[in-house]
Amino acid sequence: MKVPLEVFFQGISKTPDIEDLIRERVAKLEQTCSYLSSCKVAVESPQKHQKSGDPFRIRINMTVPPGHELVVKEESSQGDIHDALPKVLRRVFDAARRQLQELVERQRGEVKTHPQQEATALVVKLFRRRGYGFLKTTDGRELYFHRNSVLEDDFDRLEVGTGVRFLEEAGEKGPQATTVQIVDKPGSRVSENEE
Repeated sequence: MKVPLEVFFQGISKTPDIEDLIRERVAKLEQTCSYLSSCKVAVESPQKHQKSGDPFRIRINMTVPPGHELVVKEESSQGDIHDALPKVLRRVFDAARRQLQELVERQRGEVKTHPQQEATALVVKLFRRRGYGFLKTTDGRELYFHRNSVLEDDFDRLEVGTGVRFLEEAGEKGPQATTVQIVDKPGSRVSENEE
């Protein structure tokens, strides 16, 4: 491993297995981008709530020359609060790898658009604090998307009614939107399905 790696644990005991998993996943990030200049991983277990389970909060900060900083965050929500730490780590590192791959492709000028594969939709539901939402496609389907799938780190710019372009892929729970890009932002703010 060439990249300087910093790993922080808070409210959770570090184990050799977890450290090895993190190092293995960072090595895969280096395969995606050989010039990754730094990687910081923070693994936290916030205070336990009345609900049972072990919630985890993981944040990965990567720097890529000439001055890009990529941040990927994952926090256990009510639906995945019982996921074991290795599963949550794999999920957040997969999202980090996708973001890193998109950046590398943009830097190399390799981003290919396939208009026949891109589709348009409107944002119909947003759950900002949980980091996800739903799009309504032109054929009337609702597709899940995660904040890590929104290009240019534009998740916070999304509103209900925002027009987007996206690609569709198979997710763990069915089809989901990926590579979500804003194409039309409404002029007035529409009420959101905020939780």
